[in-house]
Amino acid sequence: MGLLNVIRRMALREKLPIREIARRTGLSRNTIRKYLKAGTIEPKFSVPERPSKLDPFADKLAGWLK
Repeated sequence: MGLLNVIRRMALREKLPIREIARRTGLSRNTIRKYLKAGTIEPKFSVPERPSKLDPFADKLAGWLK
C-alpha cells in the first residue's frame, strides 16, 4: 500500500493525531500535514499489454490439457 494511502487511513479512519502518524511512519509532522493538505492521489501506472511467451504454443498446450 502506498505511503499516502497509509497516512490518509491513519488520519481519516483511525482518527490518529498528526504527531502519532509522524511517529509511526518516521516522517516529520510538516510532511504529514503537507500530504494531508494536498489531497493528491498517488499515480497509478498502466502496464502495457505484452504478448505471453507461451502464445505460440497455446494451441498445443490446450490440446494436451484436453
